[in-house]
Amino acid sequence: MADVARRAGVSTATVSHVLNNTRAVSADTRAAVLAAVEETAYTPNTVARSLATNRTTTLGLVLSAISNPYFGELLSSAESAAAAAGYTLLLVDPHEDPEYERTVVARLHHHRVDGVVLAPSARPGAALEYLARHEVPTVLLDRLSAEGRAAALDQVGSENHDATATLTRHLVEHGHTRIALVAGLEGLTTTEERCAGFGRALDDAGVPRDPTLEVSGESASEPARAAMAGLLGLPEPPTAVVVGNNSMTIGVIAALRDAGARVPDDVAVVAFDDFAWADLFSPRLTVMAQPFDRIAAEAVRLLLRRRAHPEAPLEVLRLPPSFRIRESCGCRV
Repeated sequence: MADVARRAGVSTATVSHVLNNTRAVSADTRAAVLAAVEETAYTPNTVARSLATNRTTTLGLVLSAISNPYFGELLSSAESAAAAAGYTLLLVDPHEDPEYERTVVARLHHHRVDGVVLAPSARPGAALEYLARHEVPTVLLDRLSAEGRAAALDQVGSENHDATATLTRHLVEHGHTRIALVAGLEGLTTTEERCAGFGRALDDAGVPRDPTLEVSGESASEPARAAMAGLLGLPEPPTAVVVGNNSMTIGVIAALRDAGARVPDDVAVVAFDDFAWADLFSPRLTVMAQPFDRIAAEAVRLLLRRRAHPEAPLEVLRLPPSFRIRESCGCRV
């Protein structure tokens, strides 16, 4: 920094203000400092700076983004929101493994991240305990919970119960009474809420529930494909199906194709989560689209607020998804 200051003809304090945007300087001075930085190939020591300021301008994001297309879109939105706030995002993928989840959370803490956004696994107790013990600012993403340590955290995600009820009710309005549910991974709050919404819609409509029609797709494509194949093999197969996330939708559509079943003539399909090519299926998919950008922006906002104001009241945000009616449900749009 001293070399940069000498070359630019300014003080080291001015160099610091230019690099950190901590005080206004003239345009000519800023240009001189940046030119000197370029000429000297100066790189700020971010490790030393973080030790002095207790701030690294990095945020940890813990979610299974590699195997879940929905999380991939959420990752993109989160990175944009973090960058807009002047932060770099460090991503770790726990692969839905609670033990590894605790390990990667600890690694982020060792890298001195300023906070963690966590899409928790089905059993996140060890990770949450670690974050609480080390007083790491934390926000839960997507999978919200009112139990245990999660209840003491800021949280943001979609509304799941009423949204799934709306999807199911839409199929009932088309005359379906043999409606299947391909649900997500057992233990996830999103799975529990969507199953509850499905059941409530059937109960409200007076449609008898058949346990053989409610199966797990384990939140992944291949298990969902096998689950749908099993449903089609029943003595009285379903005429419609609600799918719990977009990764499972891929498997369900593949199973229907394998069986030569036509959508929606043989089996109507509605799903939670939209994705870029849902509009390209033939027929196009009817879905509940989650507001990725808003969820990610709110998660970053809540995390930075918690870091700046540790005693601020907790916020739990449920953002409504959008019902996008296309043709896979039987509608002519």
